[in-house]
Parts: sequence; structure tokens; C-alpha cells
Amino acid sequence: MSLLDYINDTVNSVKCYVPGKPTEDVAREFNLNLNDIVKLASNESPLGVSPLALEAIKKSAGDMHIYPDGESLKLRNKLSVFLNVQMEQIIIGDGAEEIIRFISHCFLSPETSIVTSMHTFPIYKIAANMFGSEVIEVPMKGLTHDLKRMLDSIKENTRVVYICNPNNPTGSMVENDEIISFMNKVPEDVLVVFDEAYGDIAQKKIMDTLSYTRDGRNVLVLRTFSKAYGLAGLRVGYGVTTPKIKEVLNKARLVFNCNRMAQTAAVAALDDHEYIEKSKEVYKKGIKQIKEACDKLHLEYEEPYANFILINVGDGAKVFELLQREGVITRPMGGCQLPEWIRVTIGTYQENCKFIEALQKI
Repeated sequence: MSLLDYINDTVNSVKCYVPGKPTEDVAREFNLNLNDIVKLASNESPLGVSPLALEAIKKSAGDMHIYPDGESLKLRNKLSVFLNVQMEQIIIGDGAEEIIRFISHCFLSPETSIVTSMHTFPIYKIAANMFGSEVIEVPMKGLTHDLKRMLDSIKENTRVVYICNPNNPTGSMVENDEIISFMNKVPEDVLVVFDEAYGDIAQKKIMDTLSYTRDGRNVLVLRTFSKAYGLAGLRVGYGVTTPKIKEVLNKARLVFNCNRMAQTAAVAALDDHEYIEKSKEVYKKGIKQIKEACDKLHLEYEEPYANFILINVGDGAKVFELLQREGVITRPMGGCQLPEWIRVTIGTYQENCKFIEALQKI
């Protein structure tokens, strides 16, 4: 027998998540100038790092020989004031994705199930599969979560329901009355996870789902500094839930899971309201720019509420490949069961122009 014959079956069956393609790979593969490539694949901020966060990063660079605060006390305290919740309700993660893994560690097993939508963030399914949990994927209503159908799909062994809002990769949002109706009927022994990774930059006011955590409901709200504050490279996200659920999730957390620089940058970024407003404006103009181009090309798209747009190009994998040859990296959506579509991050005006020109050429 080989060591590899003893791999946990639930882990062995998992298909790994494939992130957006790096610009260096595309430059090498297609013999392109690295500086001429536009990456619109990973929903990163086109404005770079929050200026206040960047200033804090520079000042703290000389302190990186010191271990980070394992409890992220400064960041959690700042977030508690910012969000009007108790500090004991907040857990910090190495990106919001790590908290999804905490949830799986603490609540999932081969005897459990989760409910999620089709065409949503694949990590929910991957993290559940790692623990052998059944994944119930509910068809969408168009390209938006169908909360009524998701509610009806909950079984006795369902422990977690994931609602990504705005949804990645479709960009759609669930209406507030649908969320209220869902929460009025969801079983009390189910953890409802509202993944609001794009909530801070949403093009429409998002419902105050944090109110459910203040009321002691079994709810966890996920957010991140990657999208709104331009800190994707530092990997810092957080979850807000009840103190008791936070205490349970904390058992799955490694003591130094959030590095010192990430904590420092995140604390400073929370004061950068000007950066957030500027980002929203860039996305608003960029969405208009790309929608107008799609209309001229008679291409279907989903109305976007985040910093990306989902476009039906007929053959997502082929168009993704052809766009790369033009120096534009997008994201094919076959992995989210949307093979006809590509997802395009909203970039700067010039980056959007390059994408539109390449798309018109193709």
C-alpha cells in the first residue's frame, strides 16, 4: 500500500477551486507584454489599495518581526463600533473563505447537509464536500437565489444555508421582503450564512442582516476587506454572528490566522470612507460603460449589483481564450454551471475600453 492510498475519501473526491488566471501566465503563454495585459477576472479593486491602509502598511513594515495579535483585538474592537455589534460577535479570518471552512469544521459531517444555490460561490460546496456533507444545490429564479425553493429544500439534517448577496458570479441581489419571509420560516437549528463579500460596494442598499445577529438568531454575516478596500493580497475577512456561535467557530481557528500587516491595514481602511464612495462611483460608471457595449453587440447580461458583470457570449471558454490572446483576462463560468457566460470585473475606464475593443473584435 502507498501512503496516498490512505487519503481521506471525502478529501480525495474534492475538485479544487480554480482562481483567476495570473497575468504572468497569460503573458508567457501568448507572448504578450506583461504591462499591456488587463486582468478583469478576480473582482479586485481597480483603484489599488485604500490610501489610508497603504499609509498604515508602510508605517508598520518594520514591525513584522513581531507575532500578530492572535485575537485581532484592535480590529474586532474597531469593527464592533463600525457595525454596532458586540466585539464577542466577531471572528476574523484569513479572508472570508477561511470562515466558511470554520463552519464546515464545526457543523458538517457525512450525516449532514447544506443548502445552497446553483450558480453561486463554489467554495460553499467544496468546503462541505471536504467533510462528506451532502450539498443540496437549488435552481435559481432566473439568476437570483430562489429563497422560497431553498427553504423548501431544507431537510432534518440540514445544518447550514448559504445566501450570497450580491451573488457571485451572477451579480444579482435578493429583495429584502424575500429575506424577511425566509427568516420568518427557517428552522431554528439551521445556521443561515449571508455572504456579503460585495455588500460594502453594492450598487443597491443591502438589508441590515446584522440585525438578526443582534437578536440572537442563528445567523452569520460574512464580509471581507478584499473587494471594497483593495486588500485582496493581505487576506483579511470577518464574520459576525452570536457570541456563542463565534465561540464555537473560534475552536477551528489557528491562533495567528490573520497576519499583523493585514490587521493593521484593515483597522486603517475602516476610516477610508472616501475610498469606498470613489469605488462605488467607478463601478457605477463602468457598469454603464460595459452594459452599453453589450447592448450594441446584442449580448445578454445579468443586471449587476457588485463590481462585476455576467455576460452571455455563447461559448464562455472559447471567448475567454480569445480575449486572452488580446491581452484581456476574464473568467469563464463553466465551473459555476454557466458555460455560455463569462464574468468580467469592472475596471478603470481605460481597462474597460480595452475589454470592449477586444470583445468587439472577437
